[in-house]
Amino acid sequence: MALILFNKPFGVLSQFTPEGGHRALNEFGFPKGVYAAGRLDHDSEGALLLTDNGKLIQKLLSPKNGHPRTYLAQVEGQVTEEALQKLRSGVIIQGYHTKKCEAKCVPAPENLWERIPPVRFRKNIPTSWIQLTLTEGKNRQVRHMTASVGFPTLRLIRIQIGRLKLDGLQPGKWKKLEMKDEDLGV
Repeated sequence: MALILFNKPFGVLSQFTPEGGHRALNEFGFPKGVYAAGRLDHDSEGALLLTDNGKLIQKLLSPKNGHPRTYLAQVEGQVTEEALQKLRSGVIIQGYHTKKCEAKCVPAPENLWERIPPVRFRKNIPTSWIQLTLTEGKNRQVRHMTASVGFPTLRLIRIQIGRLKLDGLQPGKWKKLEMKDEDLGV
């Protein structure tokens, strides 16, 4: 079984065919026969798993398995404890009540790669960083969640899937893994 951890750059689709002027996975030299086990939107960055194991993909995509995924979200404004508590309890987005999650304010990450293009900068509006760990993955969920509590997401990076961390893996780079399902939280 091939299992690959990829640091998906901003602007790249989680598919092998370019579309809508966006880059795709076809340009990163992956082994034949692997597919993305999940997705990140083109405007999100970070950890994406690829594998040739269809059963593993099904496990990872099945809502009943609820494997943890951890994100760093740079948000507009100085996040409040009240907003974090709402996120932890679950919020209503698009008529859906999200599951409870872990949410905390964290310092701006050190040694974070530059995003191209950079996040917009507003002199009079501060930003802050939230670390969220979810066990579900609705379309654009983190962005909808932070916006619902008054803090729109400016930059979103998935830093961990199960126990698998990016750990210095740079955007556009990937590495083969020797892992068990339990390392993924499924």
